[in-house]
Formats: sequence, C-alpha cells, structure tokens
Amino acid sequence: MSFLIPLQLGGDVAYSLLARRMNFSKDAVWSMISESLGAVVAVVLALLGWGVWALMAQLFMSALVRLCGLYAVSRYIPRLVFHPRRVLGLSRFSLGMMGSELANFITFQSPMVIISRYLGLADAGAYSAANRFASIPNQVVLSAVMGVLFPAFSGMVHDKERRSQALMFSTQVTTVLLAPMMFGIWALAEPAMRVLFGPQWAYAWPVLGLLALSKGILTPCSTFIPYLKGVGHGRALFWSATIRAIATCAAVAYGANTGSLIDAMVWLCIVNAVTLVGYSWAVFRADGTPFFKGLYVSSRPMLAALVMALVVRFLLNSWGWMMPNQALQILVGAAVGGIIYGLLILLSERDLLRKIYTLIKNRRKNRTVEP
Repeated sequence: MSFLIPLQLGGDVAYSLLARRMNFSKDAVWSMISESLGAVVAVVLALLGWGVWALMAQLFMSALVRLCGLYAVSRYIPRLVFHPRRVLGLSRFSLGMMGSELANFITFQSPMVIISRYLGLADAGAYSAANRFASIPNQVVLSAVMGVLFPAFSGMVHDKERRSQALMFSTQVTTVLLAPMMFGIWALAEPAMRVLFGPQWAYAWPVLGLLALSKGILTPCSTFIPYLKGVGHGRALFWSATIRAIATCAAVAYGANTGSLIDAMVWLCIVNAVTLVGYSWAVFRADGTPFFKGLYVSSRPMLAALVMALVVRFLLNSWGWMMPNQALQILVGAAVGGIIYGLLILLSERDLLRKIYTLIKNRRKNRTVEP
C-alpha cells in the first residue's frame, strides 16, 4: 500500500490548478469515475477469487484513474525542472501548513490513544463508535467547504474589505448549517445510540452527546483554517493548532486518569470552548475585525442551536415516555427542533438570510442571461 502514496500525491498539483481556477466540477467528475471503476474492478476480482487483493486493486485503480483524469483536465504535464529559489519560497509557507496538519492529526487521534491507555479497550470502542457518528455532519459539510474556501480566500488576499466580508459570511453560513446538526445530536443522543448501535451500546449515549457538543462548540471555527491558509498566516495557524493539540491531550488525559470516559469528554468540551475563543482571537486579529463583535456575530447561530437543543432535550425528558419507539422519538425531536431553530434563525439572522436570498437571486439571473 505504500506505493499508493506517490500515486495520490502525484495528483495534488493538478488538483491545485483546478482549485485555483475554481473548477471543482471536473475534480468531482473524475473522483466519481475513479471510485466507480475501482469498485467494479474490486467486485469482479473478488468474484474471481482474488480475496483481499481485490481490495488492493480497487485502491490502485481508483488512484491511477484519478491521477490520469486530473492531468488530462488540468492540462498539467510534470517536467524534470527544479528551481531552488521557488522551493525555498514555498517551503517557508508550507512548513507552517505541514506543522499545523501534524498538530491537527494529534488533536483528532490522541483521544483514542489516551482513552485506550487509561480506560481500556471497551471505553475506546464506545468512544470510537460515538465519534464516528458525531463526525458525520462535519465530514459531509466541511469536506466541500474546505476545498472551496482556501482558493477563494487566496484570491482575495489583497482585498481586505471583500476578504473580511467573505470570512464573516462563510462563517455564519457554515455555523447555521452545522450547529443545529451537532446540538441536535446532543439533544437526541440517547434514542439515537439505541437505534443506530443497538442496546449493547446504549450505556455510551452520554459519550455521543458530549462528543457532539464538543464538535458543535467549534462550528464557528470551520472557516478559520482555510482563511489562515488562504491569506498566508501560516505561523498563526501553526501555533493555534499546536496549542490546541497540547491542550486537548492534557485535558483528555487528566479526565481519563482521574475519572471516567464521560469526565474525559467533559474536559474535551471545556478545551474546545477555550479553543473557540483562542481561534477567534487569532483570526479576527489577523483580519483586523473587532474581536467581541466578530465572536458574537459568528457564534450567534450556534447560540440559537443551543437553545433549540435544550428545548428538545427538555421535551424528550418530560414527554418522551409517550413515544416508547426510539426511532419515533428521533423523528419527532428532529421535526420539533427544526421548527424551533427555523423560527430562531428568522428572528436573529434576517440580514444573513437576506444576503443568501440576494445571492441566489443574482445567480439565477446570471444563468438566465448567459444563454
């Protein structure tokens, strides 16, 4: 599998060229084609009796097809050319990026190692199961947002006013989308754990709730990493990620060593609350936005989601016994939460909704005029 590394990294320059041109549709098409062909090859080889090598062939087929496709659509052809000065210039920026990625890796992976070390494999399994489900909203929304915002902010690096407006707008929109999902999982954690993972994992529902809460606290920070990358603040990104990694390891280790898995998750929530303030300070300082104003505006949808989740949790605890079916509790809770959150957003985010409506309206106009 180590031979996959050059195949996967070899397409990064071609992908970056497409990203700089904001041409994400071609990358999406070739990703879909490569994954589909890889799956077909894996099934055929599995039927022919190749066993685990069928899965290996799937990975290599997907990587190779995507690499060739990206080279074709980006019109990029690698050449044997080396410019030391350009490498040095890029290294100053990329070393900060690499350091921040390593720190982020430690932040996301260290809790599993620490929990396994101090609390055992049973609690590690409960954490893993809950973490996988709680991470779904971030994976669905942020995987697309991260790829688009980095080149977008890069193109605005010399336009401060436009850049600040884009930062605040994108932060509000991602928070509006992600916060109700994360806090909604917290509100419905108990029936969700029973329905999705079965009664054997029911005891771990507080872990799912606290993990969702810890991720929900950080929803306003979703756009901060691509912003710092795009405007070239690699040093701020590196130190922010490093401090967060150290604080996360220390807090989870303290909670696991002195208490239980739930205590460790409570400390994770505390660290993420501090991280929200710290990241916001670093980003708004780099952008020149007043800190308290920026923090309030970017976090306002999160506060609305928190109010919604508290109401849903109260209703579920008070009258949930009337619906003994847990799946029905999830459906009703999600519907009630959606109505409450929608009303709160209409009351508190009218300016944001007006901006979104104007953007959609202008886009439709442009599509109508183009033919």
